[in-house]
Amino acid sequence: MIEQLLPDGVVVVETFEDVAGEQCFPGEESLVANAVETRRREFITARRCARDALAKLGHAPVPIRAGPKREPLWPVGVVGSITHTTGFRAAAVASQDVLASIGIDTERNERMPDGVEETITVAREPEMLAALSRTFPAIHWGRLLFSAKESVYKAWYPLTGRWLGFEDARLTIDPMGSFAAALLIDGTRTDGELPLVALRGRFIVAHGLIATAVTVPSNPRAA
Repeated sequence: MIEQLLPDGVVVVETFEDVAGEQCFPGEESLVANAVETRRREFITARRCARDALAKLGHAPVPIRAGPKREPLWPVGVVGSITHTTGFRAAAVASQDVLASIGIDTERNERMPDGVEETITVAREPEMLAALSRTFPAIHWGRLLFSAKESVYKAWYPLTGRWLGFEDARLTIDPMGSFAAALLIDGTRTDGELPLVALRGRFIVAHGLIATAVTVPSNPRAA
């Protein structure tokens, strides 16, 4: 499913179920030592997906530890992203020669809890969501906006090392399957490349899920 949203050169491994009794990979147990069982299952399966994807890039299996914002720490020369929601886990990885950053997210295609949509939208987004909901009522557009902003953050953070709140990006959603995020704060990158001012992504709605993906080219000047 998610591979449909990403360019050539990105490896995606996804699954709709866990393996009963599967244990944490050595070196990762401390990351979920105090987690409830559902969270452990999500973590174990998603990390396995990530290792399977890395293997397809030629990397030996290793623990995938977490950074200060719980972001996955990938082998040198690799970028990637992990997502999990009820009934689905996935990972996407690529060489840094292919992409500078990846962000993926999945959510159930369900209505947002009361009051949440107001906390994740900025000016002009509520009107956009209302118009989309009138025309395409089968999709929960508030949930899609949430997922898209999660993917934006996951692509943003490895390149800037800074937090990006829901209020720091304004999205424009094309109902045919794409979105653009205008970044409302300084997008200076830690690698010296051009600052991030906007990010683009794609989405798909299938199997009761919303999946979103954002990529940043490895050479933004050339792009």
